[in-house]
Amino acid sequence: MRLSELLDLTSLDVLDHVAREIAVPVVDGPHAQGDLLVLPYDLVSSVVRIAGGLREVPRAGVELVRGAAGGNPHTLTADENSTRWTPGVHDPLGLAVAYLENATPAYLIHPEHGATGLAPGRWLVRRQREYVPLRRRVGSLPFGGGSVLVAD
Repeated sequence: MRLSELLDLTSLDVLDHVAREIAVPVVDGPHAQGDLLVLPYDLVSSVVRIAGGLREVPRAGVELVRGAAGGNPHTLTADENSTRWTPGVHDPLGLAVAYLENATPAYLIHPEHGATGLAPGRWLVRRQREYVPLRRRVGSLPFGGGSVLVAD
């Protein structure tokens, strides 16, 4: 599917710098879109638990999260009656945004990044985090290192 077709179906839009005539890739494995990671659920099922009821994803889409820096939404969209999702996920790392099951390709759309497709399957969408080196010293001891969420 071309991005322009997907945008017509959803009434969503992307920024002017994103080429609309490109084919949207449908990925069957781990991938990222800006500050989100999309993981096959089987990779994390031993540590993540689904805690909420599943509901249908409408063609108009469901906003999963807004980018921390740009404020743009990551929107999940799919054909009617093909994809179910829930934000109710217990993740000991606190990074999970949503769990979804899709029988046909589902799509994440972001105004700055365009779109990526998720092959049929079961997926966990998580925020990304990154290591931050030591930022300052308190007295003679280092302080402040750790991780932060990736912000796009």
